[in-house]
Amino acid sequence: MNTINDSFLGGADNGVLRLITAGSVDDGKSTLIGRLLYDSKGVFADQLDAIARAKYKRVAGDGIDFSLLTDGLEAEREQGITIDVAYRYFSTPLRKFIIADAPGHEQYTRNMVTGASTADAAIILIDATRAADGNLLPQTKRHSTIARLLGIRHIVVAVNKMDLVDWDRAVFERIRLSYAELAGRLDLPDFHILPLSALNGDNVVSVSAHTPWYPGPPLLALLETLAVADDGRGLPLRLPVQWVLRHGGDRADDFRGYAGRLASGVLRVGDAVAVQPSGQQAIVSRVLRGGRDVDEAVAGDSVAVVLDRDVDVSRGDTLSHPGAQARTAREFEAELCWLDAQPLNPARRYLLKHGARLTSARIRAVHTQRDIHELREIANEGGTLAMNDIGTVSLQTREMLAVDGYHALPANGAFILIDEATHQTAAAGMLR
Repeated sequence: MNTINDSFLGGADNGVLRLITAGSVDDGKSTLIGRLLYDSKGVFADQLDAIARAKYKRVAGDGIDFSLLTDGLEAEREQGITIDVAYRYFSTPLRKFIIADAPGHEQYTRNMVTGASTADAAIILIDATRAADGNLLPQTKRHSTIARLLGIRHIVVAVNKMDLVDWDRAVFERIRLSYAELAGRLDLPDFHILPLSALNGDNVVSVSAHTPWYPGPPLLALLETLAVADDGRGLPLRLPVQWVLRHGGDRADDFRGYAGRLASGVLRVGDAVAVQPSGQQAIVSRVLRGGRDVDEAVAGDSVAVVLDRDVDVSRGDTLSHPGAQARTAREFEAELCWLDAQPLNPARRYLLKHGARLTSARIRAVHTQRDIHELREIANEGGTLAMNDIGTVSLQTREMLAVDGYHALPANGAFILIDEATHQTAAAGMLR
């Protein structure tokens, strides 16, 4: 996620909601975000003037092509598609939003995985004209599967372009039933669904007169009320060490601090901590935040920790509370979303980056692969994964790692694989 200005994040009544739009190509994701920005007064006059004069404008007359507010790359505007994830920020009196516009093309699924990794909610768009018979497109199924794998809490299904089917309630009901079946097969706990027209603004910010049969709120009002993830205070302590701090040697005191950002939990002065994976223990004598001593730090804080005795702590180690430690292992199972154009090769070594630790890894076996059309796991006979495939594998790392299951502690259960030869990001992984 991009670095966000503190003044943007502060002061929201209902917290900051991070969301991503997903779905198939041409479902209207960029147009929907542009409409949200426009109707929430999140667009400057010079931006509107610029897109009104854009040579790639795709609406008739004096209408605004809202998709150009997020499709900023020349190739995106020329082709009329989204290629890379674009982040936009807007606010209402009740909440501030960080919204990511993800590509719809299958070849850019990896971009969607990146944008969805930090999202609290996903807006899955469905083109009513292409799913009028209730048959959902493959990318709708793929993106819904990824949202489930990544543990996104809120799924909002936006049935777009309802104006092109004359606001036919029967079309909406067929799509709703089809998605309900998909949600059941993916074990999605719940979802919200609403009819809208992103281009015209119906049911986006205000209730549309075309849908007297729809009893729910418009999209923005729904997003304003969604609960965001908790702050991680109630979770076990995980502090990945990113840097060992020493002064320049010109002072008498022997300062040694361990810097990192708390992934979860609370750390207080006087706490006993275990250094993982070694298991050595010590007492926290100081906690510094912004160069000042504090009594405690919580998840999300960047701190430096000083221990009461010298123990071997290096970059990549994790500080945990004794009795609530992460699992240490060199072998584990994981779900992989393969991102590289070069297929998985079990004979090759990859670099595995988990938190601040980078180690060599080998994929011992590819067990299953997700069939997006049949929505089930099938045996992987070829022992490989191609770009955009999702499968379950067994990995072995050179060094011991302190890990948690992804759904229990996402920050300590996620990793990436890097191709040693090309240094391309090969896969995003979630530990089981």
